[in-house]
Amino acid sequence: MTRDVTTILLEFQSSFDCLDLVQLVSDHVGRLLGLDDEALHWVGVSVRESVINAIKHGNEGDEAKHVVVEFTSVRNEQSELVVAVRDQGRGFDPDALPDPLAPENLLKASGRGIFFMKSFMDEVVWRRRSEGGMEVRMVKKIAKSA
Repeated sequence: MTRDVTTILLEFQSSFDCLDLVQLVSDHVGRLLGLDDEALHWVGVSVRESVINAIKHGNEGDEAKHVVVEFTSVRNEQSELVVAVRDQGRGFDPDALPDPLAPENLLKASGRGIFFMKSFMDEVVWRRRSEGGMEVRMVKKIAKSA
């Protein structure tokens, strides 16, 4: 069994100025793995939402704190893209968040990022890091081409 693993690591201060760079890397890695345009778009939405959450909610916009985004592409019988986003914030309980589809939340301007991640990625897991902060790990499985 051949396994080809490539990892790209980005670390930057909590600034929305870095979102375009993260998007470019996400798109590039997705294309290398063979994602179609639709999957590429939705993976990009998930990655952007997770980085926005890390900057805005995790690090509370504190530019002294950093965000790390790690893209790992695995190519073998079941190829996949694994994206880990880490912040240096206090953390949160994703199960305690309000349901964005509840009638009282439908018109709110925020609160859908985690819903998007869960909808568009094959796996999404949050964990508190022992050194502080949160990590969201998202996996997108890549269908084999015929």
